[in-house]
Amino acid sequence: MPQATPFKASESDLENVTFNDDGLVPAIVQEHGTGQVLMLAWMNEDSLRKTLETGRTWFWSRSRQEYWCKGETSGDRQYVRAASYDCDGDTLLFTVEQEGNGACHTGNFSCFYRSLGDAAE
Repeated sequence: MPQATPFKASESDLENVTFNDDGLVPAIVQEHGTGQVLMLAWMNEDSLRKTLETGRTWFWSRSRQEYWCKGETSGDRQYVRAASYDCDGDTLLFTVEQEGNGACHTGNFSCFYRSLGDAAE
């Protein structure tokens, strides 16, 4: 069974994260080992701090206006293995060990299972 590993981020690192006007930042989640993108969700400062403190992914639900820890109801938990932010500080990237059936609420392993079509020749 995977173990949660807390992360110690400096205050200066956290200050480099730029939240939008709603106080949110997009968080891309990819699978440790394969690099497959699993999902995108939103974090506010509190859910980012909670993710780093607990080593589990916590997000802010824009529709429900509440925090949620990935996998608490489904059992499909995510254990953070790496955390970073992009050059502009306006997007987060978490590499996780995915437990259970996957990240998508539809039952798919990744939320990105649908194609927009084939490349034109």
